[in-house]
Amino acid sequence: MKKKLMTGVYIITIFLCFLLQSTVFKRLEFAGISPNLLMITTTSIGLMKGEKRGLTAGFFSGLLIDIFSGSVIGFYALIYMYLGYIVGKFSQIFYPEDIKLPLALITLNNLSYGMICYIFMFLLRGRFDFAYYFLHIILPETVYTIIISIFLYPYMLFIYKKLNVDENRSDIDFV
Repeated sequence: MKKKLMTGVYIITIFLCFLLQSTVFKRLEFAGISPNLLMITTTSIGLMKGEKRGLTAGFFSGLLIDIFSGSVIGFYALIYMYLGYIVGKFSQIFYPEDIKLPLALITLNNLSYGMICYIFMFLLRGRFDFAYYFLHIILPETVYTIIISIFLYPYMLFIYKKLNVDENRSDIDFV
């Protein structure tokens, strides 16, 4: 029962972040750049719950982007899935009180995401102006995402702690 509740909460969080990213934060764009809330969510879930949850959260986050704004179904799902899985490898060294590791991983994931998108969407089509793309798209999006993650990550941590307390409490009740 608790795993279903946890899964439901994560699904709702992913969906809410997608809605916020595609509506509210599109209005709060700076020079055409908006924060990547789904990257924050995928990274947070992967870091807190491990590889499987990170992979699953990444897949569904990317699939939402593919369905509603992507040109090829599965492109973003694959990117987010791999990034969520890789971040899940760091769950063994995750300490909830320390915000440096999550912010560093969100930064690395967002930079990796931008680089992968550049390679597959621009470089392979003959657009070689990497410096322009990096300075005008990847870097500003990463900075904006980090600023927003300072406020969104504590919410994700609060959910994680609440669900873990309930999960641990249910183990004690059955003993």
